Amino acid sequence: MPTGGLAYPTVPHRPLTVPAGAAEERARTFHEVMDRRRTVRDFSDRPLPEGVLEWAIRTAATAPSGANVQPWRFVVLTDPERKRRLREAAEAEEREFYGRRASAEWLEALAPLGTDWSKPFLEVAPAVIVVFEVHKGPETPRPYYTKESVGIAVGLLLATLHQAGLATLTHTPSPMRFLNEVCDRPPEERAAYVIPVGYPAEDARVPDIHRKPLEQVMIRL
Repeated sequence: MPTGGLAYPTVPHRPLTVPAGAAEERARTFHEVMDRRRTVRDFSDRPLPEGVLEWAIRTAATAPSGANVQPWRFVVLTDPERKRRLREAAEAEEREFYGRRASAEWLEALAPLGTDWSKPFLEVAPAVIVVFEVHKGPETPRPYYTKESVGIAVGLLLATLHQAGLATLTHTPSPMRFLNEVCDRPPEERAAYVIPVGYPAEDARVPDIHRKPLEQVMIRL
């Protein structure tokens, strides 16, 4: 029931009906697929299947958001010249980060992952999705829980692309204001993630990392 005597339009809920006996199996199967997802930095230039990015972004846009404002924008870069500009600007920021801005502790934490200022994947991957938070502007309302809402949407985006057999990387150069110019976006939009999308290179390798076991991440009260 609406609170405070306010009425608002509703529609019938359409739940996904899963038999109780199949629920655990479906959750386990999804986990087994997602457990193979890894951040990839070595991409092939193999073209993407038609329509996959559109469906992935449609899925991302189903995410819950504060007051249902849906404060996100997904800018898809496939033009080689645009990707070149993106790489040049991102590497300039990354040189500053690795050379001056990052603390010794931060660099030590990154060392096992083998990352540095060089970002060739921004040009090699056939597509790069730049995700923007949309803040209040001339034609956009004030958002609520913006970072949380966009973060959930990006999680759905990554899961969908992985389910489609594609590799991704979440790149977060800082500061990100250069992305408004590269992507022709207005100032009320603030870049949050840069996500190369494609197939991994045939010789792609990833760091030998491990996820925490369930008993370290789940508490039942």
